[in-house]
Amino acid sequence: MSLDEHDQMTHEEPVAEEQSPDRRPPADKRSSDKPSNDGGGNKPDNAKKPSSPWFKIIAGLLVLLLIAGGIYYYLSTMNLEDTDDAYTDGRAVTIAPKIAGYVVALLVNDNQRVKAGQVLARIDDRDYIAARDHARGVLDQAEAQKRAAELGAAIARKNFPARLMQAQGQLQQAQGQLFQAQSDFKRQHAVERAATTQQSVDNSTAQLQLAQGQVMAAQAAVQEAEPVQDNIAQTDQQVSQIDAQILQAKADLAQAELNLSYTVITAPQDGWITKRNVEMGNYLQVGASIFSIVTPEVWVTANFKETQLNRLRPGQHVDIAVDAYPGLKLSGHVDSVQMGSGSKFTAFPPENATGNFVKIVQRVPVKIDIDGGLDPSIPLPLGISVDPTVHLK
Repeated sequence: MSLDEHDQMTHEEPVAEEQSPDRRPPADKRSSDKPSNDGGGNKPDNAKKPSSPWFKIIAGLLVLLLIAGGIYYYLSTMNLEDTDDAYTDGRAVTIAPKIAGYVVALLVNDNQRVKAGQVLARIDDRDYIAARDHARGVLDQAEAQKRAAELGAAIARKNFPARLMQAQGQLQQAQGQLFQAQSDFKRQHAVERAATTQQSVDNSTAQLQLAQGQVMAAQAAVQEAEPVQDNIAQTDQQVSQIDAQILQAKADLAQAELNLSYTVITAPQDGWITKRNVEMGNYLQVGASIFSIVTPEVWVTANFKETQLNRLRPGQHVDIAVDAYPGLKLSGHVDSVQMGSGSKFTAFPPENATGNFVKIVQRVPVKIDIDGGLDPSIPLPLGISVDPTVHLK
């Protein structure tokens, strides 16, 4: 090592010690870095700001408004009961044919307004016209038979007494012939054989037997003709039998005419045609629904909870809001409360006496009649949602 290098090494300054990141400057230095409170006008960071009086006033007013709003809401709703489980309701009359046949005329469209008695459709009536004419012919025939039976009964009232008299007269005639035959028979058998002939004896015997037979026949004829009134009653009974046939024929004719009238399907009352499922040429079966008629009368069925029924009474005023028409405000009144919950009239009502029981709040249908607010230009279909509010006072 040279002298110059040794001098350079001895004159090098020592390396400064690296400051650790965890090390902080001395306390006196940190304190000297903080701003001074003397005459600088700056306050320390941890000093609290004084609260504004307006903040307290506004907060108090808000609390008072909330309390007043709660009191107002309670007072304004304490006499109201409402539910959103409510729907419009009404009567839908199902139209079904009473006879079978092909549709030959269809005179209405979907949702058309109809009047009571208006013709809606026609069924082919040719078969029913033929049935009516046949029934009418059977009735005419029965009436003709009745006239003949009445004429026979009138004749019988004269013939049967005459037949009795005739039979009685024939009996007397036969009895006279019998008396003569008996006299001849006695005479022929009383005389001497020399005074008569065997032929005369035999002839008197034959005449006696013949006269006896005629008397017996005449007596039988009298017996046959004696029940005059019974024979007359028999002919009258024949007339009554034909009367029954006439009644039956009239009933058949009336049924045939009724079936013919059923070929014209008319509206039973005013309303709108809905659910039309028939077309021209369809073959209709008896009792098959072809369309329905919704009547103009509409009401609201509201399903209130059982806990809401305590103060509900018929006649209470109701405000009704319609979900489909927010601008339509209806008014009505409570008509009646159904005598049974909705679950009671379901197809399979719950059996609460079996298994574990869980209490469920039931709903009871309440009928609400609409008194006003309806707009004729706005349709109010059945089954749309409404929100009724009942005024309990």
